[in-house]
Amino acid sequence: MAGNSQRRGRRLTPKAGAPKGSGGKGRDALAGRGKTLPADERPWHKAYSGTEKLPQRTAWKQEKERRAAAEEGRAPKIGQPGTKDTTWGKGGGRATAGGRAAAGRGGGKPAGRTGPRVAPGRKSNPSRDAPELLVGRNPVVESLRAGVPATALYTAQGIDIDDRINEIVRTAADRGIAILEISRAELDRMTGGVLHQGVGLQVPPFAYQPFEDMLAAAVEQPAPLLVALDGVTDPRNLGAVIRSAAAFGAQGVFVPERRAAGITATAWRTSAGAAARVPVAQVTNLTRSLKAARDAGFMVVGLDADGETDLYDLEAAVGPLVVVVGSEGRGLSRLVGETCDLTVSIPMISEVESLNASVAAAVTLAEVARRRSVEG
Repeated sequence: MAGNSQRRGRRLTPKAGAPKGSGGKGRDALAGRGKTLPADERPWHKAYSGTEKLPQRTAWKQEKERRAAAEEGRAPKIGQPGTKDTTWGKGGGRATAGGRAAAGRGGGKPAGRTGPRVAPGRKSNPSRDAPELLVGRNPVVESLRAGVPATALYTAQGIDIDDRINEIVRTAADRGIAILEISRAELDRMTGGVLHQGVGLQVPPFAYQPFEDMLAAAVEQPAPLLVALDGVTDPRNLGAVIRSAAAFGAQGVFVPERRAAGITATAWRTSAGAAARVPVAQVTNLTRSLKAARDAGFMVVGLDADGETDLYDLEAAVGPLVVVVGSEGRGLSRLVGETCDLTVSIPMISEVESLNASVAAAVTLAEVARRRSVEG
């Protein structure tokens, strides 16, 4: 009987042995591609400032950033194409034995390489600690009056002088703030085309007040009044609420740290500088902060289109009060609504479903101020 060596389909070659090494062919892959270029040298980054032709995709990114900066009232974070030489210089790179250039390891130009220097790298996010530019005569003068820390004052050449500009320049000089006169075109570039009225104030990031200090200071007032925002994400609404809070005598505004707008240049500008006079606090947990206010003797009132109490029947308005304003879309969150002592609705004709968050806050604060003046 034939053995296995005689069977049909038997192996005629030996089995595969141990895998062989790469013989050094993988060494280049382990060496990496060299130093990561800065953002202003990467053609695909919105900060690209190279002399090479601006890619269409990058131009679209920069235009998008300009529009966003204009809406938020800040300087656009984009590059200036054509201001930085990003092409490979003349002369060859440092060649190696195999004829390969040592770009990435030796720092030279690869032989025959032309065009922009391109290297892989991570996208860098702008720092939250970067200074911002406040624009507009009212926001700037209010900020200087309130003693907001500032590092530089920019004024446009040929600006129309009025009382506010005189006060701005005089106050900045008295405080030792650097005053820089630049062209209107340069100020336009710095602000991204936002209406700046010929003046801009560079300020550090907004300094929030601790909630406990705000609460303690409000309790000492004869008519304590605070405003809380539950998930308001539009900085313009935040700025408008702060302005209303200042107008109607509130001692402070507090907002959640997450999923809510903070004090940006847009909020500064919308508040017309009131953010410099009204304390603003960021809290980790809004529900817990509302409970702390209630324990301190405040009545917590939430604005809700289906509220159980009519605004004009709010007898609690004359006592210590926290007015809670819901987000632009969903209103009060479930936990915040359950934490409120009562919910209040603003009377409106039936065809109008709801008011903007900042408008609703202004109407409510105005009614609270009216009732307090009558009772007082």
